[in-house]
Amino acid sequence: MLDIQHVIKVFNSGKATEVVAIADMTLRLDAGSFTVVVGANGSGKSTLLNLIAGSMYADKGKLLLHGREIQRLPDYRRAQWIARVFQNPLMGTAASLSILDNFRMAALRRSPKWMKIGVHKRFRESVYDKIAALGMGLEHKLAQPMGILSGGQRQALTLLMTVMAGVDVLLLDEPSAALDPRSAREVMEIADRLVREHGLTALLVTHNISEALRYGSRLIQMEGGKVIRDYDQNTKKSLTHAEVVSWFDYY
Repeated sequence: MLDIQHVIKVFNSGKATEVVAIADMTLRLDAGSFTVVVGANGSGKSTLLNLIAGSMYADKGKLLLHGREIQRLPDYRRAQWIARVFQNPLMGTAASLSILDNFRMAALRRSPKWMKIGVHKRFRESVYDKIAALGMGLEHKLAQPMGILSGGQRQALTLLMTVMAGVDVLLLDEPSAALDPRSAREVMEIADRLVREHGLTALLVTHNISEALRYGSRLIQMEGGKVIRDYDQNTKKSLTHAEVVSWFDYY
């Protein structure tokens, strides 16, 4: 369970350019839940992800993961529990390394930092089987550099590496925004399946209304650093695309 308690984040405090990015937010994400966040640019969505991931610290308030305070832990300390998939497919993988070596690097997230990790046959077979389940044919290309793959393929592998690292929380930061429609749908379907199969607590930020309605068990809207709408799974199912679009002046 991820518990956000009265969190405040202000940029340029006390200046004419002051911006309240997160305004006394309290939000609980139950273990195994899949929450979708929508909101206009500047509503605080990215700041929320940054605060959870540890890319920045809250000015006030607490963040608790399974009852443990994490708000002052740096991002590298939180990485053993929290992973983030970014909009840019290039950010989740090392282009010059092979597919297999990228998975070896991911395996280090929760393992002792000794150089032999992932070199044995069992690890290679495990990677092969998991990649094969994606249905992309990439299991036959483990020795190829990650950099030659398409954006959609790299995002799919990033998701898989994240799951293999054994994290508890998955932050999806518009993971399909830079992809063509077909690749975007494939990546989101993979993300949805992995979240369910591994019981992850997931938080998806998206501007895609169709994605917001299709995926997740909860839908919230942010505005001015606050949650202004919060729909559970049953209520979310009754929402229409037109209704959600009507929340935003810029659509």
